[in-house]
Amino acid sequence: MKNMNPIVMLAVLIAVCLAVGAFGSVFTASSVNGWYPTIHKPSWTPPSWVFAPVWTALYIMMGIAAWFVWRKRENAGAKSALILFAVQLALNAAWSPLFFGLKNPLAGLLTIILLWAFLAAAILSFWRISRAAAALLAPYWLWVSFASALNLAIWRMNG
Repeated sequence: MKNMNPIVMLAVLIAVCLAVGAFGSVFTASSVNGWYPTIHKPSWTPPSWVFAPVWTALYIMMGIAAWFVWRKRENAGAKSALILFAVQLALNAAWSPLFFGLKNPLAGLLTIILLWAFLAAAILSFWRISRAAAALLAPYWLWVSFASALNLAIWRMNG
């Protein structure tokens, strides 16, 4: 990947992030029409149609952020920053199967707490390499913060 064309790498990174979203949507779709509407949710839960466009935009921004760091891969911290990014992306991928697939808000909550922490670490690592990359991840961190609060509320209301 060291000699890969930068535009190709940008496309690959965006595609990987979108693939994580597509993977999660398989589990989400099966529950959105069945289990999810039947559970108790706080009044501040967004309508279901909000999630797909928000997540799509965030996944694209995540891919671009990773690309900014990849472009500075000679930087001593780039490899560890991209590893943190990969870990948070794996946790992101795990959340939907746990929350929606297993219908387990507690497992989702534990996973999203780890996701939040690894994402914060990735943002700090990205900041040292590319402020633009860190800025691109900031809305994602805010959304994960909101999603964590929502997950917690759902777990408490249905536990």
